[in-house]
Amino acid sequence: MTSASRASAAPDLTLAGNAGVRHDWSLAEIEALFALPFNDLLFRAQQVHRSHFDANAVQVSTLLSIKTGACPEDCKYCPQSGHYNTGLDKEKLLEIDKVVEQAKAAKEAGASRFCMGAAWKSPREQDLEVVLAMVERVKALGLETCMTLGMVDAGQASRLAEAGLDYYNHNLDTSPEYYGEIITTRTYADRLETLGNVRQAGMKVCSGGILGMGEAPRDRAALLQQLVKLDPHPESVPINMLVKVPGTPLADVEDLDPIEFIRAIAVARILMPKSHVRLSAGREQMEESTQALAFLAGANSIFYGDRLLTTGNPQVERDRALFAKLGLHPERRETCADDDHQQASLESAMAHRAGQAQAAELAYDASGA
Repeated sequence: MTSASRASAAPDLTLAGNAGVRHDWSLAEIEALFALPFNDLLFRAQQVHRSHFDANAVQVSTLLSIKTGACPEDCKYCPQSGHYNTGLDKEKLLEIDKVVEQAKAAKEAGASRFCMGAAWKSPREQDLEVVLAMVERVKALGLETCMTLGMVDAGQASRLAEAGLDYYNHNLDTSPEYYGEIITTRTYADRLETLGNVRQAGMKVCSGGILGMGEAPRDRAALLQQLVKLDPHPESVPINMLVKVPGTPLADVEDLDPIEFIRAIAVARILMPKSHVRLSAGREQMEESTQALAFLAGANSIFYGDRLLTTGNPQVERDRALFAKLGLHPERRETCADDDHQQASLESAMAHRAGQAQAAELAYDASGA
């Protein structure tokens, strides 16, 4: 679209900073947002962001893979799928004590939320019992809890909620129209049903998608439209950049232009003004300037640590340096008993781990939570 046609789309849109929460965005309206001149789009996204959040605060979570590999799903982007040979070692469900140990370390580092992910199509009863115990013990530490376990029915969702689970992650991944090109072992309706079960059980929803899987621009708009239709909007919206893993069918897909990725962040912020928009998988490959633009566009959540499930995440020292360079700070959460202590702990831990990495002369991808 030419700059002239992009500009002509702008007058038809309500000024983003004054718009309320909506669930009825048409695909044409969303595409018109994507088509705005880049500066205008970021300006509107900033208006929305600043009206609901501290513009320089970033929510920080820690993610742990509690069961890795051998997933029966055929998601073309995923190194954990049993359909592809990616060299990933298969691991059994972690012992509860080991999970709690990691959660304690995350809390000591200042994280406010502990996310746990398992490579399942849906949890078996024997595994769910263990997972429920994990939730209860991590919750007892004073942390927010989040899990991604695949599809869950109404009964499973209720049991997770009763155990104290705060958030459930289940991404839509892409548009309904493009979905069949990426996954065949689970339908789009299955994903929406799981999200409905989670919401009905009283838990908060974490749901987003993955960009750069060969989809068309219209698919990115249609994905966001599906998320916007959820009532209420997901409290957490992870926007992932595809991490191309050798052995997966998407290993050689063409790279997505970073500017188009930033556009999606900005549009997500405008459409879901009260949601946390997470700059999620793919940060390892992003330049600092791209991450800075993402925060400017309204991203206000990241995962903190050296790994995200099975792929790398920006090293602690890099995150600390980037936060300092941009004047960002960890978000203070109402769920924390002592916010001042938590923020100081996180900043101190980031600096301490950075020092350890430098002294040793050494010192990544989830699609969720």
